[in-house]
Amino acid sequence: MEVFLFYSIPYFYGMILTETSQLPSIPRRIISLVPSQTALLHTLGLEEETIGITRFCIHPAAWFSGKTRIGGTKALDIETITGLAPDLIIANKEENVKEQVEALAAHFPVWVTDVNNYNDALQMIGDIGALTGKTAEANALVCSIDAAFKQWQPVDPPIPTAYLIWKNPYMTIGGDTFISDMLLKAGFQNVFAHLKRYPEITVEQLRQSQCTLVLLSSEPYPFAKKHIQELQLALPGVRIKLANGEMFSWYGSHLLKSPESINVCIRTCCQ
Repeated sequence: MEVFLFYSIPYFYGMILTETSQLPSIPRRIISLVPSQTALLHTLGLEEETIGITRFCIHPAAWFSGKTRIGGTKALDIETITGLAPDLIIANKEENVKEQVEALAAHFPVWVTDVNNYNDALQMIGDIGALTGKTAEANALVCSIDAAFKQWQPVDPPIPTAYLIWKNPYMTIGGDTFISDMLLKAGFQNVFAHLKRYPEITVEQLRQSQCTLVLLSSEPYPFAKKHIQELQLALPGVRIKLANGEMFSWYGSHLLKSPESINVCIRTCCQ
């Protein structure tokens, strides 16, 4: 989950785009390197234009089964991508590997998103709409998402919460992440907000954090009920629940579903 800075090189050799106006025309051959952004392209109506997706781009199901796979988010199949001759590649600073993205940018225009909070996510939707000739659709989507979030009633008082994304070692989320911002909007107080990005933590740190709730994300590590039982032995008195990782970590059109889905999580956690 490395964050890195990109450079720009002349367009006829490809480039890392820094402005949505840098594309000479609306792209007709788009490759998405990020699952949540693939779902956004579908919502914007870019069925024909999207020609390649990663093996983790499971939404929509028809695209997952029908579109050309171009490897994983951190293990891209450069040869397949090159053969598809895209006129736009959409990547993400955190999800994709710097060296692979830069290699692609030497030949193709690449747009790199950087989403660390809710407002960044809305900006990203608008940017991709502008890049793909779908500004009206993107603006309508942003308005719908914002309306849904404005009606959202967070937990009050906030619940001191630890959100785990990995096991062996346990990893959590720092206060500078999109997930942490989503937790905050829901009324879950991230007890590790003082840390950065995705730190490793120990069970002892969980005990000392004074969290009253632990959420085990369904991704990237596939936490299941058996993991609740394992952790409960070490954290007696702490509520431990499974959480739908897509609703907390997928930016883009998935945000339309997030308030309602996270409300289900809230009700479960408050029982």
